[in-house]
Amino acid sequence: MSQSTKPAKRGRRTVARHGELKSPHPFGMLMKIFGIIVAVVLVAGAGVAAYAAYDLTASFTEDAVDLEGQEAVPPDIGAIEGGVNLFVAGTDACEEAYAGYFGDRCTGPDAEVELNDVNMLVHISDSPRRVTVISFPRDLMISIPSCTAEDGSETSPVDYAPINTAYTQGGLACVVKTVAALSEQPIPFAAKVTWGGVIEVTNAVGGVDVCLASGIRDYYTGIDWPAGIRNVQGIEALQFLRTRHGVGDGSDLGRISNQQQYMSRLARKLVSEDVLSDPSTLLKLATTAVDNVTPSKSLTNPLTLVQIALAVKNVPFDEIVFVQYPVLTDPYDENKVVPNEESARALWDALAANQPLQLTGEAGTNDAVIDVTPEAPVPTEPATPTPGETAAPAQEAIALPSDISGSTAAQETCSNGNLRDEG
Repeated sequence: MSQSTKPAKRGRRTVARHGELKSPHPFGMLMKIFGIIVAVVLVAGAGVAAYAAYDLTASFTEDAVDLEGQEAVPPDIGAIEGGVNLFVAGTDACEEAYAGYFGDRCTGPDAEVELNDVNMLVHISDSPRRVTVISFPRDLMISIPSCTAEDGSETSPVDYAPINTAYTQGGLACVVKTVAALSEQPIPFAAKVTWGGVIEVTNAVGGVDVCLASGIRDYYTGIDWPAGIRNVQGIEALQFLRTRHGVGDGSDLGRISNQQQYMSRLARKLVSEDVLSDPSTLLKLATTAVDNVTPSKSLTNPLTLVQIALAVKNVPFDEIVFVQYPVLTDPYDENKVVPNEESARALWDALAANQPLQLTGEAGTNDAVIDVTPEAPVPTEPATPTPGETAAPAQEAIALPSDISGSTAAQETCSNGNLRDEG
C-alpha cells in the first residue's frame, strides 16, 4: 500500500513543520472534565491536599478570565436549572518552555498567533447526573460576535469565519461567547489549556495507554509507531492527539474521533487506583493543573470546584458520552464544514430532556477508529433488588441522529492507523 505521508527522519521528534500545518491541533482534553483534573484532589485526596488547598486556588485565580454577558453564578451549582455547562479550549500558544518542540511554527511570522484549535462543551445534566462532551471541529465556519479584546476595545463581528479564530478576536471569553451563541446554551464556566498544559498534565498521571489497531506514520507530527498498546506521555501524547494524516482518511473530523479514544482512556486512568489511591499523584495532578490551566473567574471558587467534582465523580462510564457536533460540507469550500442545524437541534433537545443518549452513528467518523469493545456477558439470572429497596424505573433513551458520531467512556476504541497493510 502506498503511503501519502513521509516517514519521520530517525532521531528527530517534532510536532510542527514549517508551512505544513498553519494551525496545529493541540489535543482533545478532557473528559470527566475539570472535576478530575483540578478538583478531584480536593474530594478524593482531601486529607492530603487540604493544607495546600488555599495556595492552589490562590494561584489558580491569577490569570482568571471574565466571561462576557454572563449572569452571576449561583453559589450551589445544583441551583442552575437545566444542568451545568463548562467549556474547555485548547490553544496552540508558543510558550517559551516548549517552543523548541515545534520548529518553525514557533519562530515564524505566526508565532505570536494563538488559535483555539480544540473546542469542547461539557454538559453535566441535572439529577441523575450524566456527562456529555461535544467537540466542535476547528474548521467549522460560523459567525463570531463582537467581543471585548484584552485592551478593552470592541472587535467587529465576523459573519463567516472558522471557529478556531475566535480566540484571536478576544481570548477565552470570545470563544465562550461564540460557542454560547452557536449552541444557544448558557456557559457559566470555562478554561483554557495550552500545548504545554497537555504535556505536563499527561506526565502528572504517568501517561495514558492508547490503542493502535494498525501502525501510524505521520510526517507532520513525527510519528512512526507500530500497532499495539502504547503509553504516551509528554510530547508523545501531544503528537498522538494532533495526528490527522496518520489515522482514517486524514481529515480533521477523523482526528476528533482519535482524540475521543484518548479522552476515554484518560478518564479510566484518572479514576483508577493508580491515581485516586495515591495521594502524591493526586497532589501532583492538582498542582500541575493549576499551573497549566487558565480558568474563568467563575471557576476559581474552591467550593465550586468541589461541587463540580462531586457532580461527576460517580457518573457511570456508559453515561459519559463523547460526540462530534454535527456538520455538513461547506458549499463554498470542501475543506471546511458548516453546522447541521437540524441534527444539532436534536442534540440540544436531547440534553434538555435529561434522558440517556443512544448513539446510532459510528463510534468515530472518517474511518479513524475501530470499536473493539468486548461483548458484555449475558446474565444467567436477573439482578435481585436489595430487600426493602425499590428499583428506580429505567429511563427511555433518546436516539440521536445517525450523523452524530461518538462513543461512551465504557466503549473501547483503537486508532485505525494508516499502516493497515504493514501489521
